This record gives sequence, C-alpha cells and structure tokens, in this order.
Amino acid sequence: MLKGFRDFVLRGNVIDLAVAVIIGAAFTSIVASLTKDIINPLIAAIVGKPDFSYLVAHVNGGAVTYGNFINAVIAFVLLAFVIYFFLVLPTNHLLARMKGPAAVTNKTCGECLSEIPLAAHRCKFCGQPAADQPAA
Repeated sequence: MLKGFRDFVLRGNVIDLAVAVIIGAAFTSIVASLTKDIINPLIAAIVGKPDFSYLVAHVNGGAVTYGNFINAVIAFVLLAFVIYFFLVLPTNHLLARMKGPAAVTNKTCGECLSEIPLAAHRCKFCGQPAADQPAA
C-alpha cells in the first residue's frame, strides 16, 4: 500500500501539479498587485471611484454587491491574460522549437483525397492505388 502511494506521489504529473499550484499562487499575488496598484487607479481616474465595490443593488432589504463580482471578473480576466500570454504561449513556442518538424506519416489518395499511411499500396477508402506524394 505504501509503495503504491509513493509511486503516485512521485509520478511526474503530481509534481507538475504541485509546481503549477505554487506558481499560480505567485502569479495571483502579482496580478492582484497589478489590479490594486495600476488598474484600480486607472478606473478611479476614469469613473471617479477606485473600483466597482460601490455598486450595490438593494432588493427587499437585502444588499446585492454586484460590484465585488465585477472586481473579481476583472481580476480573473487579468490573471488568465497574464498566464496565457506570459506562460502558455512562450512554453508552447519553446516546446515546438525543441520538438522540430513533425514526421510525415501519411500520404493523400489521388482519387478520394483521404489520408492513408505511407506504407499503404492501396487506399483503404476507395481501393485505388496509393499516390506517392506525402500529405501536407
């Protein structure tokens, strides 16, 4: 039982997830500072208030603070923007450069234009002799 737990914990995706959570927490504090110190003062300059928390709807004696929801949406969009453009895109670009061009494994049938394996002599879809050009 302990061996199974050790194998689970030391599996690569569990460690990757732990690193992602830690980096996500660090980015959350950076984006929270961006929101509080830069975006909110810009909103204050335009709207006259530092954020949208002043937006409250009073319904049957209860207060619906939808301005706090707007603040949370802005923080989420900024966090998603930062993670995508500063982590995901550069990482994908770097991995694509390291991987190199993909090997061609298919060719196109001259009759039905379906993709068939390079080693095939006949198209499995229409039965015609396979073309010799690889698929693009």
